[in-house]
This record gives sequence, structure tokens and C-alpha cells, in this order.
Amino acid sequence: MDYWEDGVVVVEGELIAEVGPYDGLPVDEDLRPGLLTPGFVDAHVHYPQSRIVGAASGPLLEWLARSVFPQEQRFADDGYAREVADSFVEGLARAGTTLAMIYGSVHASATQILLEALEARGLRAIAGPVLMDVDSPEALIRPPELALPELEALAERWRGHPRLQVAVIPRFALSCSVEMMEAAAELARARDLWVSTHISENADEIALTCARFQAQDYLEVYERHGLIHARTVLAHCIHFSPSEWERMAEAQAVVAHCPDSNAFLGSGSMPVGEVLARDIPLAIGSDVAAGRSLSIPHGLAHAYDNGLRTGTRLDPRRLLWWGTAGGAQALGHGPTGTGGGLGAVGRLAPGYAADMALHPVPSYVEGEDGALGALLFDADRPRPTRTWVAGREVYSAGAGAADGGAG
Repeated sequence: MDYWEDGVVVVEGELIAEVGPYDGLPVDEDLRPGLLTPGFVDAHVHYPQSRIVGAASGPLLEWLARSVFPQEQRFADDGYAREVADSFVEGLARAGTTLAMIYGSVHASATQILLEALEARGLRAIAGPVLMDVDSPEALIRPPELALPELEALAERWRGHPRLQVAVIPRFALSCSVEMMEAAAELARARDLWVSTHISENADEIALTCARFQAQDYLEVYERHGLIHARTVLAHCIHFSPSEWERMAEAQAVVAHCPDSNAFLGSGSMPVGEVLARDIPLAIGSDVAAGRSLSIPHGLAHAYDNGLRTGTRLDPRRLLWWGTAGGAQALGHGPTGTGGGLGAVGRLAPGYAADMALHPVPSYVEGEDGALGALLFDADRPRPTRTWVAGREVYSAGAGAADGGAG
């Protein structure tokens, strides 16, 4: 990691042209005092749940039934979906998040509304409606013959967009039939789409899944139906067996580590040492609303605590990497990524997209360690004051929404 006590970033168009110690020459904007970082990456967040943060209604399956599913049914109403999408997207920008993998409801129209809000704000995202066709509230069941054509139409509509992609998102095995999972996997293959789902989050969930599908372990269920590969993001992965970790590494699938929600729902602590030992790609997920904040630094602080609980002390520099360049790389937005033709994001370095966040830092904070500590672990630190994507300001404290347009 590079750190400059007094640095300068030169942006030309959408890209960073130069970065280094300030040389005293005139600049367009003097952002001092403040800490400029890359924009953050959120690998797992639920747009329809953003209004039920703090709903402590039980462990995973009870929480879904009591809090989540009733809320998600409201997204059949386009007006409500638009109201939530606008506030959710502003919340991401206000948190300094510039790239996110976002779960919608089952309603394709609500995901279209979300993508329009993301486009207007100027953020980067991979998003899709969740797929659910069994053992779910009737209002949220969408059979494959309806859900998959709607999803494909969304993918076609947004194909080639410079910042936005559509993903295939089977919610989890308990809400999907074999037919749904196989059709979803085929659509992802045919259109080269990202896949994301939940796995191994809760002990009861795991037992029910393995019994229903007559599988030796949870990962096998998704493997059988073609859902595990290098463009798959798996949220949670708390209770994996050694064999599952080995197969994850072999497939080069991505872990979306959600330590705040894992703690809030009492799901358990992911053994992050298993990920490090196998060099499995990892990114941090806020997992709002089981996660209690859209702030990725908040999630990184919980990742540090999770590491201590599982016997792995994490360097703050590694945490920052996961929340920025490492997370971007895991989601296909690194230097050699395939993020829909996008340039690399996640670093303040020449050639990278100018995705940045400006943070207020107390005057008494000194040096690299002090700046990292304040950024990641000071829960009372104010939110970012400004956020940029591709060199365009998408959030400024007190200014509300940025100007419209795709940027």
C-alpha cells in the first residue's frame, strides 16, 4: 500500500493519470484536510431490505419469514420500488461505495427501476432479481418459465453498459427447484453473466438443504446444477467442510464475507484462515439488512473481529485491500478482469478509473497507521464527504443527488 501524507491525484477524463506526493504546483481542488481513498466495493447487499435494518426477529429462517419476505412483497408496487431505489442508491454513494453486487426482489420491474437509479447516480453495479419458485410466500414465487425470460430481457436491455451488469441470483437452494437452478445456470453460461447466491449460513438451513437434495454437503447442491465457477459469488460460507473449501479454491469461486450480518443473526463466524490458506478470492459484503450499515469500513471492522474469533489476526492493510482493489478484482473489475469492458477499479493508481471517496480525519491523526485506524475502526468517524465514480462526483455532503446522466 502507498500512503502520502500530502498527496496529489491527477484525473484526466475517467481515469487517474498520476498520483504521488504533492509537488507544490497549482491544483484544481485542494481537499485538505482529509483522507482520499479508492471507492469501496460491496459484494453482497439487498436493495429491498434497506428499510428493515435492525429487524432483530430471529435467526436466518425465522428472520426471512417474519421480516424479509413481507417487505419484499411490497416491491410489486413500482412506485414503492422507485422510492426505495432512489434512497438506497444515494445511501451507497453516501457510504463511499462505488461498486456493488446487489440482490433485488423477485420482481424484474423493481430491478429495472434499481438499474435506472444506479445509472442516474453514476455508480457501478452487478444486480439482478432473486429467483424463487418453491417453499416461499405465494406472492414471491415466480416459476422458471416466467422468471428466466424476464431476467434474460433485463440482461439484453443492459448488455454493454459501461458500468452496470445483470446477474443471475438464485436466492438459495431452499427457495429454488432443480429446474430453476439448472435453467439459471444455463442462462448464466449462455450470456456470460455473474452468478450469486447464499450458502452455508445457518445450521438449520444446511441440514434442510442437504436432506432435501440428498447431498453430502451444501456446495454439492450448486455444483450438481452448474452454478459453481469463477464468476460465482457465494455469500457467507460459514460452516464449510474442508472438502468444500478445497472445491471452492479449485473452482476459483468468490467468497462474499458478511461478518456483521453473521453476528447479528447469530449464524456463526467464518474461518477466514481457510480462505487465506487457499488464496480464494474474497470481497466484503455489507449484507444490509441483516448487516446493520452500508458502510464497508464498518464491515471491515467486523471482519477484523471475526478474524480474531477464528484465530486469524488481520492486518488493516489487508482489510482495506478487500474493501477496495481486492474486492473489485474478485468481482471482475481488476486489471485483468472481464467486467463488461470496464477499466480496473479499486486503486488510486495511473490507469485505474477515478473512483474515489474523501473522508474527514481528525487533525490529531498522524501517519499511515493512524489514518487506517481512524478509517476502519473509529465508529464515530463521520461518513465520507464526497464520492466520485469515473472522475464524476456522485455524492457531496449537503448537496444530495449528483447531476443526472450516465457519466
